[in-house]
Amino acid sequence: MDRDRIAASAFLAGVPDDELGAVAAVASEREFAAGETVMAEGDFGHSVLLIEAGTAEVSVDGTRVREMGPGEMLGEVAVLASGRRTASVVALTPLRVISLFKRDVWALERNAPEAARRLRAAIDEHVGSA
Repeated sequence: MDRDRIAASAFLAGVPDDELGAVAAVASEREFAAGETVMAEGDFGHSVLLIEAGTAEVSVDGTRVREMGPGEMLGEVAVLASGRRTASVVALTPLRVISLFKRDVWALERNAPEAARRLRAAIDEHVGSA
């Protein structure tokens, strides 16, 4: 994936250039149509998604929890903590995301420690606000 697209993510703003390159090397793009399920609560989580464009609805036990949009991350808890998706996510509009597979996220601990630190901080923030 193009490093400039990774650099444009608010989540990764200020990450050193060499780390952005490491993230870009393992990132891929995914798109979801409006109404499409992005992830289902209880499923195994194999990737983290950074929203580039569009909005998505997050629900837990069938109850709407929040809406998410560009610059926000989905799936970090399953990938870095629990193993299973803790919520369901459905695209409200056409959704374009940057996807990082679990094995690549773990490799970032070595290759992009600042980016990995931010992923861990996102989990701490998510768990703290639950």
